Amino acid sequence: MSAADFTGFASLFPKETVTHSYVQDIPLPAAPGKESPGTFALVTLDNGLDHSKPTTLGPNTLVELGTVLEGLRDRAARGEIAGVGVTGKPYYLVAGADLSAVKSLEEREQGLHMAQLGHDVYATLANLGVPSFAFINGTALGGGLEIALQSTYRTVSTGAGALALPEALLGLVPGWGGVYLLPRLIGPENAVKVMIENPLSNNRALSGPQAFDLGIADALFEPADFLEQSLAWAAKVISGGLVPERANAVDPSHPDTAGRWAAAVAAGRKFVESKTSNAAPAPAKVLDLMEANRTMSQAESAALECETLAGLMQTDEFRATVYAFLDLVQKRSKRPAGAPDRKLARPVTKVGVVGAGLMAGQLALLFARQLKVPVVLTDIDQARVDKGVSYVHGEVDKLLAKKRISADAANRTKALVSGSVSKEAFADADFVIEAVFEELGVKKQVLAELEAVVSEDCILATNTSSLSVTAMAEDLQHPERLVGFHFFNPVAVMPLLEIVRAPRTDDAVLATAFELAKTLKKTGVLVKDAAAFVVNRILLRLMGEVTAAFDEGTPADVADSALKPMGLPMSPFTLLAMVGLPVAQHVQESLNSAFGDRFPVSANLHKLIDNGVKGLWETGPDGSVSIPDSTLSLMSFGTSPSTAGHVLRRTQDALAEEIGLMLDEGVVAGPEDIDLCMILGAGWPMFLGGITPYLDRVGASERVNGKRFLPPGVASGVASAPAAGPASN
Repeated sequence: MSAADFTGFASLFPKETVTHSYVQDIPLPAAPGKESPGTFALVTLDNGLDHSKPTTLGPNTLVELGTVLEGLRDRAARGEIAGVGVTGKPYYLVAGADLSAVKSLEEREQGLHMAQLGHDVYATLANLGVPSFAFINGTALGGGLEIALQSTYRTVSTGAGALALPEALLGLVPGWGGVYLLPRLIGPENAVKVMIENPLSNNRALSGPQAFDLGIADALFEPADFLEQSLAWAAKVISGGLVPERANAVDPSHPDTAGRWAAAVAAGRKFVESKTSNAAPAPAKVLDLMEANRTMSQAESAALECETLAGLMQTDEFRATVYAFLDLVQKRSKRPAGAPDRKLARPVTKVGVVGAGLMAGQLALLFARQLKVPVVLTDIDQARVDKGVSYVHGEVDKLLAKKRISADAANRTKALVSGSVSKEAFADADFVIEAVFEELGVKKQVLAELEAVVSEDCILATNTSSLSVTAMAEDLQHPERLVGFHFFNPVAVMPLLEIVRAPRTDDAVLATAFELAKTLKKTGVLVKDAAAFVVNRILLRLMGEVTAAFDEGTPADVADSALKPMGLPMSPFTLLAMVGLPVAQHVQESLNSAFGDRFPVSANLHKLIDNGVKGLWETGPDGSVSIPDSTLSLMSFGTSPSTAGHVLRRTQDALAEEIGLMLDEGVVAGPEDIDLCMILGAGWPMFLGGITPYLDRVGASERVNGKRFLPPGVASGVASAPAAGPASN
């Protein structure tokens, strides 16, 4: 089929922001003493908008690109051009498929047309009759990276910062050839890393250098003259003077490859189960396709990819994911509800961090790397200060060793971080954050000491995870300068910042906090000063219900696995061990004081803490987990065990109740902010569409509150539509 055959289908999307295909003929540079290898047709993909509006691939975009490529194929047949290249507008090759268009496909046949259209266009690129090149100048996600994979050769800029196939996270598969081409290009193990491990690990992406190291790109050039260098490189390839080496490429038909392929797929399945409990269909489909296509032709794989995509586009999980990713993470996060006018924000030219422990060190590293301003750590003695600064320098050295930063950037970052035993070092700071022990008296003392030395305009911030910011501010001379700035651990990875406004927090202080969050590449959500704010309050309610069921006599494995249908990133008892029993119990006690019996304090956990027990589970040599007899002997249990289904329903209802109360209290502006916080701060699965749509679908919202959190079908077709089957599914 030709691109024109899909014109009728594309006409169904009149509001698409079209990424146009602009063609420029360029005489290729000649090698010394030789003639030019010919004319090169460069296709630039550009939607005509600035860098805040990424280029995407909708139906009209694909029809135009396909038509242009067909014309270039005809020119190649006439001998008019010697090669074709595809690049993008500044900062982008292409940011992937247009999810706004994809989510509107109401029928399976429409999804099939979308999949086939992409394959037909990309097949033209792969079969032009002359070599094709992708010059990856910036972001290349999903279908954008697949354009590059379908090209004969690829160059990438060292400044390209987001190369990925995130489809497994988004409820789809890399179904425009990526799942077929990538394992052949970089090996099955690396392909599983890119298509499965990275998407399911906070949507991790590759940098340009990382993509080059894996073998996705054949050459790596600096941004300043990236296009010129890429064209010169292409000229050498076309003239035969250069043959790129591909050390990681594999031949699927080779006898040794079959075992590697099967092992990589098996490892991928194990990873998916650990991350999602197999509750989402898309990751398994990616691996199914990869497993099947080892013995297929590319055309056979393409047909299977199209059928798979058409089916996945009609699933609840895909539509819910689009709501979570597009409407929440991509849109609402950029327009924080309740944030003051950004024009009120003050400049921050120096940052202070009180404390030099692990959290303080992580904060100092983040501020230095992203703000590029001096950062000073303080603590009670020189040994602690030196340890904190050494930690930051050591982390910078690790980044350098992994080639995540340049030697110059490493030296500059280390030079920005210093330490002192005196808070006088904060005298000229614009922003000081405390990261000391989670005890109100200690934090109030630190803030009082800070106020005595900092300037009148200096903003004070607390990284408290559960304590009252209002109580911290009550003895300050200028309570309006204090704001909650709650990071999640690990700081470098977790994207959420709960920005807590106390009753007297000034608008300029709050605006500065939101601008800082943006500069730090975090998503700030405005939160009212209420015990444990959003994420920890919800997680502790969840863990409290499971722990209570355990204390009542429910077997540990039943209680801990009961929430598996949610596909949470870790089980409640695993989370408990990671947080640490004393920390979890401390927060639970704070919530019990604030909210009463909805947050019961476990006597069993008290006994374990008193006896120095770190966690419930013990891992055996075979990887199995169990509670040691020595731990069980410390605890006592009731005689009212629950089934897994009852624990799940009980937890769903408890979460619906707690979120309903939080919204009544005005902790956040709306249920969408609850969803955003849980996705970015707790790893709540995107395929559930957020926690409130999930509770709507399973019926918990109406069982407990008598109403849904969101209108049926809000923003995504079925993100909050009722689920089929029993409410506990």
